[in-house]
Amino acid sequence: MLTDKILLGKCLKYAFISIIFSFMLMALALYAKEFDSNISGPQMIVEPDTIRLGIARLKDTNIVFRGKVFQPEDSVFIILTGVKKDDKIMDIPIADGDVDKNGNFTASVSILVKVNQLLRAKIGSNENMETVIIISQPPIPEGVYTVKAISMESDIKAECKLLVKGPSVLDSIKDWIGGLLGKIVRK
Repeated sequence: MLTDKILLGKCLKYAFISIIFSFMLMALALYAKEFDSNISGPQMIVEPDTIRLGIARLKDTNIVFRGKVFQPEDSVFIILTGVKKDDKIMDIPIADGDVDKNGNFTASVSILVKVNQLLRAKIGSNENMETVIIISQPPIPEGVYTVKAISMESDIKAECKLLVKGPSVLDSIKDWIGGLLGKIVRK
């Protein structure tokens, strides 16, 4: 009888924690970045505005740039500026998109760009012909980067900030497991 009450109490406790956690996740999902209504010119935002350099996490993170007040039917290139590689500072093209008839665009960062440019890794395959990520050098340095949208046909530009953080403890554990499963290879 007493163990049933203890078990019921624990179940209710975990159910309550699960409900609270679910509400927190829903609140985060509802929060979407919006354009600044006080600015009348070209703007760009990135969602999420912070990324982590955990291999498994970054691979599955959908990085999307949205812009407005661009020339309709134009194209834009998205460039990550000020990236240090060896002794040089360089700009890296990370996405491109088409501007619609209303002057808005959406551009997503592809898996290839995330792996090759941000993680500075390669995509290969193992003996079972499964896709693996091959790590042979460190990723881009952590920091706050300026990302620029540059219009192809006009001189319209916009920029935003992207915060790049190192992997969290959970990311490191996921990457370690990925290594054990042969999905991440370090050379």
